[in-house]
Amino acid sequence: MAQPLWQPSEDRIRSSNLARFMAEVEERWEVDIGDYAALYRFSIADMEKFWQSVAAFAGIIAQGWGETVLADGEEMPGARWFPDARLNFAENLLRRGDGADAIVFWGEDEVRRRLSWAELRAEVSKLSQAFRAMGVGPGDRVAAFMPNMPETMIAALASASVGAVFSSCSPDFGTDGVLDRFGQIEPKVLFSADGYFFNGQTYDSLPRLAEIAARLPSVEKTVVVPYVGTQPPLAGIAGGVTWRDFTRTFTAGEIAFTRLPFDHPLYILYTSGTTGEPKCIVHGAGGTLLQHAKEHALMCDIKPGDRVFYATTTGWMMWNWLVSVLARGATVLLYDGAPFYPGPEALFDYADAEAFTLFGTSAKFIDAVNKTGLAPAKGRDLANLRTMISTGSPLAPESFDFVYAKIKKDLHLASVSGGTDIIGCFVGGDPTGPVWRGEIQARCLGMAVEVFDDVGTPVRSVKGELVCTAPFPSMPVSFWNDADGAKYRAAYFERYPGVWHHGDFIELTEHGGVIIHGRSDATLNPGGVRIGTAEIYRQVEQLDEVVEAIAIGQQWQGDVRIVLFVVLRQGLELSAALTEKIKARVRANCSPRHVPARVVRVADIPRTKSGKITELAVADVVHGREVTYTSALANPEALELYRDLEALRT
Repeated sequence: MAQPLWQPSEDRIRSSNLARFMAEVEERWEVDIGDYAALYRFSIADMEKFWQSVAAFAGIIAQGWGETVLADGEEMPGARWFPDARLNFAENLLRRGDGADAIVFWGEDEVRRRLSWAELRAEVSKLSQAFRAMGVGPGDRVAAFMPNMPETMIAALASASVGAVFSSCSPDFGTDGVLDRFGQIEPKVLFSADGYFFNGQTYDSLPRLAEIAARLPSVEKTVVVPYVGTQPPLAGIAGGVTWRDFTRTFTAGEIAFTRLPFDHPLYILYTSGTTGEPKCIVHGAGGTLLQHAKEHALMCDIKPGDRVFYATTTGWMMWNWLVSVLARGATVLLYDGAPFYPGPEALFDYADAEAFTLFGTSAKFIDAVNKTGLAPAKGRDLANLRTMISTGSPLAPESFDFVYAKIKKDLHLASVSGGTDIIGCFVGGDPTGPVWRGEIQARCLGMAVEVFDDVGTPVRSVKGELVCTAPFPSMPVSFWNDADGAKYRAAYFERYPGVWHHGDFIELTEHGGVIIHGRSDATLNPGGVRIGTAEIYRQVEQLDEVVEAIAIGQQWQGDVRIVLFVVLRQGLELSAALTEKIKARVRANCSPRHVPARVVRVADIPRTKSGKITELAVADVVHGREVTYTSALANPEALELYRDLEALRT
């Protein structure tokens, strides 16, 4: 009989935030909650009581919550949470003011910095005053073309303190990619570093910044942060001023937090832009705060004084998720640069040096580390590490094995999944429950996740569409420039009216967990049978010869055939024997229908800025369709590797 890879000890369960929360729920509402499954049922059946309990447990500061918890709760979209509450997001993140670490920052091997809670509050205070002095207030937009460094977080917190709306993208974006995003939202202030470090190289951001600022007429100030240099030249940058000069006339003091309605816009995030112009998703302050409080406290067991790391850029929603960790009174650990520089041990050295309690990363990173042969636990003290989180793509069963064999045996490994759309997760971790190989542990509390078939019938133990059948606080407030809500409704509610359709192809397991088989818009349909691409990747990428793979469905002779593109280890050729080995692996471990009709070697795989592979863009190139908005890709040149391939003509 199969056994879980990890089971928390009784002491760990008893000392968890989740156990304490369950006890509070039982006492407050006079209900019996014995375990996570029972709490989940309560969180769906009594949504209003559940979210009130989260707000109380997290100690969220608000100027009265009002009598109404959920207005128009039968409407999706249209439901409104805590419509009478007024709060400030930054006020809830900046409750500490002592000398302990609030932020630690590593910029590859070039920069090491740390800010105490007192120093963080002081910097936010000065920047907040600078904003008010130039007239930045509720509803104004502040944009950041910035690395993952402390100043980006300070800018976000200062924006929130005055009620401005913050939006960011990473400095590896090209000019058009930045303008496709910021051009739509018309920011009043633009932040940028003078450059950034990546893979041991120094990159100058100022030439692109000059062009970006010139093409954003709404920008009144362009604030430049010295990072790769000390005195960035500002000639030619519209409204250019250094961070120091922008804040120099202000003295740190108490921060005047503007309390605003629960749904007041906090962030604007963007869809990937690989299928058209990026959509601007507006997230509210209260919903973001409440959703992250639940995920951080209950599903990740983050406690005051913990030290939390997530490998992310400012262009991925996990950056926004990481910012909210401050609300737990925990230290945020930032890293900017290549995760494998100067070698695959880089982030584990950081974890060792700074005593991570939570290590967050992508599934692809874990797989890549495994393939290098590195044993991260060897020679490192990871005694404080309690939790490891993985997202971005499904975590392969073999990666679960690697984590427990080579990183740490006593570790809560939480594979999680959600999205930019909800600035959080639909499915994720349970620190009080077992971890089963290849499975996400649970549906997230307060998220009414179901699996629907094509006609909208709930199904169990078979694959289908991930949906959410009830409202939740971090649903987008709106899309930007979508006055009648048509784009918003089309994005999530068109397929199953009144039900959120997320676009993941999943199944619920006998353990109460979840397996994600890939994006449903990338699902393959040979012979009319739906196949998730992740199922194929899990098998193929276990082979030593294969570094990475991407699969698409090619229209062929009135049907669809599976084409698998593979990146091989350096020096290897795709021989007939290796091709058959790949097919045999898929046939034996998936099914004959999963076997690719063609296996083609490529040198690279196109991916988004957040590291996700782009099956749809590859399929468009293979079928001769135009790929618009290539600026959304980290390596758009890779698309040319898939154009007019001889191997796909027969």
